[in-house]
Amino acid sequence: MPITCLVDTNVLLRFADRTSPQHTIARDAMRTLTLRSYDLCITPQNGIEFWSTATRPKENNGFGLSVAVANRRLRLLERVLTLIPDDAGIYKRWRVLVQEVGVTGKQVHDARLVAVMLTNNIQNILTFNGVDFARFVAQGITVLDPLSFALPKEINETL
Repeated sequence: MPITCLVDTNVLLRFADRTSPQHTIARDAMRTLTLRSYDLCITPQNGIEFWSTATRPKENNGFGLSVAVANRRLRLLERVLTLIPDDAGIYKRWRVLVQEVGVTGKQVHDARLVAVMLTNNIQNILTFNGVDFARFVAQGITVLDPLSFALPKEINETL
């Protein structure tokens, strides 16, 4: 039975952008987890966050992609990753979680991802922002850092 792992949007963005300095790291991590029988998944929120960053102008900390290019890249991610659907239980779990953990500001989005994970019995998240998810370890969340899956340079040159 595969182990399920949610892929954070920051990893998805680097995976989809071959010009990113972190592309190879994101690709290696996703490839390695897949080879280890992990079922990599995303949520509708990941798609929304991906679209927001991908289409936002570069001068506003985005990627500046056209709608057509962003659509192609998101469609690729949707084909290769399992989409976890939203349901009413996620909001209820999120409401309890933000109060229990004391989540404020922009970190409510990370808490929502954790609510999806808890609602769907997903323990692992692959993210470049492990610090943002560290507060949820007590809820049973395991943070996987893509850097820990980096392949040696010699292997990467053959891929």
